[in-house]
Amino acid sequence: MATESPDQIPVEALQSVSLSNSQPQDEPSSSSNPVNELSLEEKYQIVRSVGEECIQEDELRNLLEKKPEPVCYDGFEPSGRMHIAQGVLKAISVNKLTTAGCRVKIWVADWFAQLNNKMGGDLKKIETVGRYFIEIWKAVGMDQGGGKVEFLWSSKEINSRAHEYWPIVMDIARRNKLPRIIRCSQIMGRSDQDELTAAQILYPCMQCADIFFLKADICQLGMDQRKVNVLAREYCDDIKRKNKPIILSHHMLPGLQQGQEKMSKSDPSSAIYMEDDEAEVNLKIKKAYCPPKIVEGNPCLEYVKYLVFPWFKEFVVERNPENGGNKIFKSFEDLVADYDSGELHPADLKPALSKALNKILEPVREHFRKDSNAKELLKRVKAYRVTK
Repeated sequence: MATESPDQIPVEALQSVSLSNSQPQDEPSSSSNPVNELSLEEKYQIVRSVGEECIQEDELRNLLEKKPEPVCYDGFEPSGRMHIAQGVLKAISVNKLTTAGCRVKIWVADWFAQLNNKMGGDLKKIETVGRYFIEIWKAVGMDQGGGKVEFLWSSKEINSRAHEYWPIVMDIARRNKLPRIIRCSQIMGRSDQDELTAAQILYPCMQCADIFFLKADICQLGMDQRKVNVLAREYCDDIKRKNKPIILSHHMLPGLQQGQEKMSKSDPSSAIYMEDDEAEVNLKIKKAYCPPKIVEGNPCLEYVKYLVFPWFKEFVVERNPENGGNKIFKSFEDLVADYDSGELHPADLKPALSKALNKILEPVREHFRKDSNAKELLKRVKAYRVTK
C-alpha cells in the first residue's frame, strides 16, 4: 500500500498545527488558519501524515469530504510512567487531527489495564496513573481548547451504557474462533506463545467493541494495535456493515539501545520519560545506540525525524568551526545525507538532539514542579512497581 511520508506534506497544510510554548515564536497558532479554510487535500495530507500505514486511503479521503468532524479513537492503558513516544508523539498526532477538523476520543483504558494485570491489577493505582497521563498531555501542549479532545474512562463509560456495550462484545466473541482472538494478543504487549489468562482472551473482543461503542470513524493507534483494528474491519464484513473504521497506524519509536523495536517501561535505559530532568535526558542520549554513518535502525535519527522536525520544523546542530560550524537542517533528508556521508558525527548529533528534547520537555517538568496535584501524582506513580 502506498504511504506518504510526513516530510512530503505541503508546509502550508501543516502551519496551523499548534504544539506548545516551546515552539519558535513566529509559529502560527491554530486560530490563524481555521479548519474551514483548509482544502480537502490539505485536510487529507494532515490526517494521513499521522499514520505510517492507512487502511484505506480512498476511504479516508471520502470520509474527510463527506463528514466535517470525523471521530478519531485512540486509547492507552495507564501502566506506569509515560515515555516520550506516548507523550510528545501523541500530542503531535492529536494536534494534527484537530487542526484538520477531527474530534479525538482518548480512551483511558483502566479496565483494560486491570485485565492485563498492569499495576498488579489494582484499579486505584491504575486510575492514579491515568490522571498523571492526562496532566502530562496538558503540560506538553496537547490542544484541548474548543472541546475537540475528550478523555473517556472505560470503566465509567461502559458502566453507564452497559446495555449498548456488552452485546457488541458478545457478538464479536461469538463470531470469531479462539485462534483468531489469540493472534491479537500483540495489542497487550503479549505474544501468542504466552500463557494467557481468560481475562486476556476477553481483552481483544472488548477493544474491538470499543471502536463501535465510541462510534469511531478512524482508529488512530500504533502499529502494534493493527491486528485488532483489522479484526474490527472483518467484523464489519460479518455483520454486513458498509462503513468500516479507517485504520491509521502511527510509527512505533524504538528504544534507545541497539535492536530495541519499541521503548520499554520496565527498562529505564530504553526510554526517555516525560518528566526526566535535563541531566537524565543528556545521559540517556549520550549512551544511546548511534553508530557513525549508519542510518537504518538508528534510534537517535528516528527521534529527530518523528519528534524534533514535527515540533520545530528544523534541527539545529551546534559545533566548533573546525568540525564544520553550526548548521540548521530544514529537512530530514538533508540530515540523513550529512550523517550517511560522515559529514555529521554522532558526537555532534547527540548533544543537538538532547538540547531539542529538553526544550520540548521543559514545560512538563515545570508543571510537575509547580502544580501540587501533578507533583503528588508523579510521586505516587514513581513509587509503583511496574508489572508486565
